[in-house]
Amino acid sequence: MTAQLDRPDLDLDAEREVDLRSAWDRVAARWWLPVAGLVLGAIVGVLLSVSSGQVWRAETLVYLGQPFTPAGGGAIPNSIATNPRIVGEIVRSEAALKAASRASDIPVSKLRGSIATQAVVATGQARGATTLYQIAVQGSAPRKVERAADALATRVSGVAGDYVEEKITTLKGQIAADERELDEIDRRFAIATQEQDRIFNSKTLGEVERLLGVTSLNSTLAALEQRRGTLQEDLLTARQLLSLATKVEQSRVVEPAVAAKTTARSRRNSLLVGALVGLLLGVVAALLAEPLLARRNRLPAA
Repeated sequence: MTAQLDRPDLDLDAEREVDLRSAWDRVAARWWLPVAGLVLGAIVGVLLSVSSGQVWRAETLVYLGQPFTPAGGGAIPNSIATNPRIVGEIVRSEAALKAASRASDIPVSKLRGSIATQAVVATGQARGATTLYQIAVQGSAPRKVERAADALATRVSGVAGDYVEEKITTLKGQIAADERELDEIDRRFAIATQEQDRIFNSKTLGEVERLLGVTSLNSTLAALEQRRGTLQEDLLTARQLLSLATKVEQSRVVEPAVAAKTTARSRRNSLLVGALVGLLLGVVAALLAEPLLARRNRLPAA
């Protein structure tokens, strides 16, 4: 009869905890390896960024505007200009890339990977609340990247400002019409005033005729004066709305692109990546050091 051997249940959690503690002890015992890896990795990352060569980066600043209702009563919350993704979607569209390529002579294939956009957000401001964006293009020729960035900024401004452009055109038409009508009222008012003076000073008209003529002209002048006041109020309102539209609502390129030399790789990113890789390698070295040393000690001497 075969005796059955009792096998105690394995405490996997306890073994895992022991393994982690052992690994931590090995890293702590050789702490200088991760530290050395961190420092060396950061140095290598910076050296790689410096040796990666110089390129040109042109940045432009675009204001998408803040559209208001036609009467200026309040901002329109859901519009192209207030969509936080609109800039990135436009500048990376095939149509925008081709237009920028034609303007700069940079192939579309090179432009596609050299464009960056960033929202300019004030302290405490939500990312989706800003309509100020930076568009950057990176390349080997300063004039070309400037033209590409300006072309993209102009395209973004044009797409975002369609509604406001129509609004400005309408307001300008309304202002011109009000000004023409005011000129006509002034002309008619001057004629009526002259006629009133003529009748009042006439020696050929009787008293009753002069009274009736002056009274009739007084009514005409009063109506013209009332109409003039209404038009002046309308004109003032339209001019205020036009000022709001052109200075606040209208999208525009705030700053044109100007190229500046920069490294092909970001020094900050290269430093962080290099330091992280060096730290990981240092931890691995600290973990493997003890087993390797123990194995070497077990080898028979030659």
